[in-house]
Amino acid sequence: MSLLERLESRKKNESAVTGKLGERVKPASSFRADPFQSLKSKIHKRIVGELGMADLERRQLEEAVTQIAEACMEEEPIPVPRTERGRIISEIIDEVTGYGPIQSLLKDESVSEVMVNGPNQVYAERKGKLVLTDIRFRDDAHVMHVIEKIVSPLGRRIDESSPMVDARLPDGSRVNAVIPPLALKGPSITIRKFAKDPFTVDDLIRFGTMTKDMAELLRACVEGKLNIVVSGGTGSGKTTTLNVLSSFIPAEDRIITIEDAAELQLRQEHVVTLETRPPNIEGKGAVTMRDLVRNSLRMRPDRIVVGEVRGGEALDMLQAMNTGHDGSLTTGHANAPRDMLSRLETMVLMAGMDLPVRAIREQIASAVDLIVQQSRLRDGSRKITHLTEVQGMEGDVITLQDIFVFDQTGCDEQGKVIGRFRPTGIRPKFLDKLTANGINLPNETFWPK
Repeated sequence: MSLLERLESRKKNESAVTGKLGERVKPASSFRADPFQSLKSKIHKRIVGELGMADLERRQLEEAVTQIAEACMEEEPIPVPRTERGRIISEIIDEVTGYGPIQSLLKDESVSEVMVNGPNQVYAERKGKLVLTDIRFRDDAHVMHVIEKIVSPLGRRIDESSPMVDARLPDGSRVNAVIPPLALKGPSITIRKFAKDPFTVDDLIRFGTMTKDMAELLRACVEGKLNIVVSGGTGSGKTTTLNVLSSFIPAEDRIITIEDAAELQLRQEHVVTLETRPPNIEGKGAVTMRDLVRNSLRMRPDRIVVGEVRGGEALDMLQAMNTGHDGSLTTGHANAPRDMLSRLETMVLMAGMDLPVRAIREQIASAVDLIVQQSRLRDGSRKITHLTEVQGMEGDVITLQDIFVFDQTGCDEQGKVIGRFRPTGIRPKFLDKLTANGINLPNETFWPK
């Protein structure tokens, strides 16, 4: 029995369960039947029959689908209201050329994240807030069809033996999918959208993520070849900030990017993009982040940009930073700069090397120059809350010094966070390294205001 057949069988079994004690309660909205579902199925069958594997451009395909849909609706014994015709045609086009019911959310620029929790529940994130949409899928098989449509072109697979997958859309948006038996309420899709035009540093200043002085400092640090780690929680904007930092890399530098799912949008010409590969159906052929980091050292990089460190590749990355590959960038999950250092220690130990903690800390202290801490606040806004210098070792402890911090003072009546960015007044030690690379920052940048 195939996976789709099992999903259908499970759905029938669930609907057959009766009795108040064992009855499963579903959202009321999930019981709304689409009165035009049989008509849509009829249109789908005719499209497959008439167009088949025809190689048409998107515009031609949309025109052909519209003509077939119009013809089918004209043949209906009960006339289809004109107000519904446009909606039906739009949904059919989304199904044929896009990703079905969620295509409208992917087109909506105000939506930053789409979350499908089974066929009857679809959430969207707008301006940092989650909202329940009225979008529904027909059934579990419909969600599975959309997942297959996303992962198949990438050569990835999802089935009972491999029920989780990370993928990306053609525009670079990040996709994660989980299916039964791991997802108990039906197939789940999470899509982190990325802007068609990558955000610039001016955009982040306008959004209030950072100030102009902080942006000038970060630009100087990237151009001056400091090693930078962007840390923060899930959805805090780490990848967006990494994209902005990458835009400061000089055009003449050779850049190697390493990611699980390629999503960085670098505008420089000399960029080599590497992506990990999962194991095949026999459990062989996997290429890990650590493999790619080690291989990148043989590719004569000026800069190594690692999308995110989460395991043993941290050791290879730190060694690269310590052996002439200055100016490397990466991100990691952590709630504070000090926590990021602790996580790096743990990840180095995950490499399987039996190293003393002091040796690991010395490696981190000499490799990392700056930690950019990013947070998503309660009102949905993203802020760079700390720019923290890694100064070195004192005894067995890595010493940190905040250069800029965000002081939150409260919330207004609309729930918007109130606060301000302020320099701490400390002149960072790495200014000497920047000066040696011909980059000078005015002392006023660090004066308390």
